[in-house]
Amino acid sequence: MTPRVLHYSDIEGAYDDPDRIGRLAGRIDELRGEDTLVVGTGDNTAPGVLAMVAEGEQALDFFRAVSPDAGTFGNHDFDFGHERTRELVRGSPQTWVCANVYDSEGRFGAADGVLPWIALETETHRVGVFGVIDPDTPSMTTVPDGFEFTDPVVAAEEAVSELRDRGVDYVVALSHVGSGDDEIAAAVDIDAILGGHAHSERIERANDTLFTRPGANGRVLLEITLGDPASATRHEVAEAPLDTAVRDALEARMERKGLNEVVAHVEDRIEWTGKSVYDGECRIGNFVADAYRWASDADVGLQNSGGIRAGRALDGDVTAGHLASVVPFDAPVVVASVTGEELHEAFRQGDSGLVAFGDDSRWYAHVSGARVTYDHAERALVEATVGGEPIDPERTYTVATPAFVLSTDMEFPVLTPDHRRRTLDVQYEVLAAYAREKGIYPEINGRITRLGAPR
Repeated sequence: MTPRVLHYSDIEGAYDDPDRIGRLAGRIDELRGEDTLVVGTGDNTAPGVLAMVAEGEQALDFFRAVSPDAGTFGNHDFDFGHERTRELVRGSPQTWVCANVYDSEGRFGAADGVLPWIALETETHRVGVFGVIDPDTPSMTTVPDGFEFTDPVVAAEEAVSELRDRGVDYVVALSHVGSGDDEIAAAVDIDAILGGHAHSERIERANDTLFTRPGANGRVLLEITLGDPASATRHEVAEAPLDTAVRDALEARMERKGLNEVVAHVEDRIEWTGKSVYDGECRIGNFVADAYRWASDADVGLQNSGGIRAGRALDGDVTAGHLASVVPFDAPVVVASVTGEELHEAFRQGDSGLVAFGDDSRWYAHVSGARVTYDHAERALVEATVGGEPIDPERTYTVATPAFVLSTDMEFPVLTPDHRRRTLDVQYEVLAAYAREKGIYPEINGRITRLGAPR
């Protein structure tokens, strides 16, 4: 009997839709057998609304229901600090594996049961599993001094060698490295790399390695059949059997945390996807940027596209929880003071091909109080105005933006912590206050024009 692996990843804000998580648990239960392993590949405790208010504990409702065999960390699994991560490790049933994170005590989490790799037993085979995470994690979340995220390729080489020496039948990587998965496969003899981090789905083969990613937010579960060659089957979650215990546990958490307060009513349904927020101007991006500028009285509101998570449409009664799911982070909105020259460069860096993520098809800036025309072919900002006037390079402007934008060098690197002048409320609280006062009526009105945008 050939072993199978059920692969989920980047659940993130799906906890804010208890029915979906109940169905993900139901799909796992439906497909699981004695020859089956269940694994997760990171960002399965955060971000999200419930994640934010429960500091990741909502994930334990899911983990305890499906009892995964193994999981690795994603960058967001450190959102609430390394001590909280350790607590979640101790409270969850799976074995956590990660081979390339160290702290002052050595390999991170070793005292809590975290392993670099493990040999898991199915009914007929031994499957070697190891975990790796993106070494750029410190640029995406706050980690303490003394943490070191080492080269995942080097960690993979060591883990594969150890597992092969122990005579496992198959070797599988649980990876939260994203685009770096191909580099790992080129360096080691491995049957499958089960990936996460990047939110696009993937089922591909290269040489003798199978690559998978189920995408984000618990919508898809992948079933990998190990063999020669390995293969994968995609399973939608929407119509899966419902685990009512998981759903009810998450709904109870939402009620206790006060996330069901209605703050506004939307007549013209607002939908967005993980793709649409990167395509340029969109209604949800305009709403978020407008709320920041309104709350701060800044010249410009700026929201990074990666900070808007794919979620359910805003339609009819909108609760505080709905708005928290749009920007499910506990970091505040801050006001930065920048020169016109710096603001001009920040707008240019809305082209993600210029910065660390390096995806030429994506646009990372949603703005309020400004208009931007960008030429992708020339990598040039053609025109930028604030308040209807061209940016004056000598003038000082104020920009309201998430604190994360100032703390990372992976998006808008021209903006730094030194630009910070004021701190407002947590992002979703700013959205809720704006919705109560002004309602939710965003429109597309020509704020972002992309010339020659790649598709």
